[in-house]
Amino acid sequence: MRAGYALGGDDRCIADARHHAIAFLDQAHNEHHLLVPDRARDLTQLVVSELVTNARKYAPGPVLMELRITPRIVEVVVWDSEPTVPAARPTDPGRIGQHGLEIVKAATEALLIEQEPVGKRITARIPLSDTTAPRREPAIPPGSTEVSA
Repeated sequence: MRAGYALGGDDRCIADARHHAIAFLDQAHNEHHLLVPDRARDLTQLVVSELVTNARKYAPGPVLMELRITPRIVEVVVWDSEPTVPAARPTDPGRIGQHGLEIVKAATEALLIEQEPVGKRITARIPLSDTTAPRREPAIPPGSTEVSA
């Protein structure tokens, strides 16, 4: 199952994205009988919030979000118009803000960043199991970058 969303350019798009994510997961559960544990729901909302916030903050123009779900994972895909690949900063407990990518890396099974002809696409994979799945090396398409934790 998958769904795509074009998010508005104002600050409401972040809350809208979280609402879309919950409605998507509810639909996956209700219509397709996929088990979506509370932890996966919470992590999906967190990842959506962080990725859309970063896109809204650092990229001019529209933000597109696609959600995908299988019996094993939820994928959150966010596209924005800024081609610069983000990098997680070194851990610094004294730093205020700019922890979003660190948070997303910690909450996901895999994080892929692909430069596009216009902008970039970030794909975060969240396991549906309540236990943390062991990290596996995903197949990385040419021209993309995996951000390791």
